[in-house]
Amino acid sequence: MNAAPPTLVARWLERWRHVARRQAPTVLALLVVVAAAHFWHTRHLPHGLVPDATVQLVSGERLRLSEWRARYPGKPVALHIWAEWCPICRTEEHSVTRVQADWPVLTIAMQSGQAAQVQRVLQQRSLPWPTAIDADGTLARSLGVHAVPALLVLDAQGQLQAASVGYTSEVGMRLRLRWASWQNG
Repeated sequence: MNAAPPTLVARWLERWRHVARRQAPTVLALLVVVAAAHFWHTRHLPHGLVPDATVQLVSGERLRLSEWRARYPGKPVALHIWAEWCPICRTEEHSVTRVQADWPVLTIAMQSGQAAQVQRVLQQRSLPWPTAIDADGTLARSLGVHAVPALLVLDAQGQLQAASVGYTSEVGMRLRLRWASWQNG
């Protein structure tokens, strides 16, 4: 008896199995490089409790990070550290704005000037963000951040639950916040 010729789907699946076997080492190497870069960029970030720094918002209000977190009881919050001169930060602006509509996000303008300059940038770019001023980068360094953009996700107790340095997609931001909300139970 003659076997029936393989169907189009069977041929397609066999072709992709062959491609996957050939490309597996390359994909694995790429994942290792990406993971190593992530760990290198986040090596200075705090583990556990994030320092309770005092921040000055563009509005002039001064408060501690714990006081800002307390405005959102039981919810994880994000700290998004950015700079006005950073092209990758510009790429993330719309994602941060969309995430901020659903989750508490405090942005920190690192080395981007004084309050009036940062306020002007926020208005020019139509960014409705609550923003802390970090004119000399001291606040970012106290949080372990040495490059922008950076995203720190804290649980309701101020524990660092997730972090990224470099471009983070909107989905990545949302998943980190969702993960932190699951950690609180």
